[in-house]
Amino acid sequence: MLRQAMANLPNVEVVSYRGLTIGFAKQINAQVMVRGLRVFSDFDNEFRMALTNQELDPTIETISLITAHQHTFVSSTTVKEIAELDGDVSSMVPDFVAKRLKEKFASKKDGII
Repeated sequence: MLRQAMANLPNVEVVSYRGLTIGFAKQINAQVMVRGLRVFSDFDNEFRMALTNQELDPTIETISLITAHQHTFVSSTTVKEIAELDGDVSSMVPDFVAKRLKEKFASKKDGII
């Protein structure tokens, strides 16, 4: 789904990997990692991770971007829970994701009496 979401961005490539993110960044010769912050608690975690990554490879910088106000509450856990309880997630995710979530949870309910 991520590849589909990013399909209209020609300068973005979606790649999966195993292991440490800093190791993958080094493998692809990245110079910068961009991380997102939704809420204040994200800052604490990301700050510690950035310091650790700096220790592991000081040549790779970490930049953190703060989300827009309207997205601070959105997390995959919240979106899945809303979708599972037949809530409308269309304002939180792309249309194809909302459709896939609806299909996923509808198929789970088919077995329930």
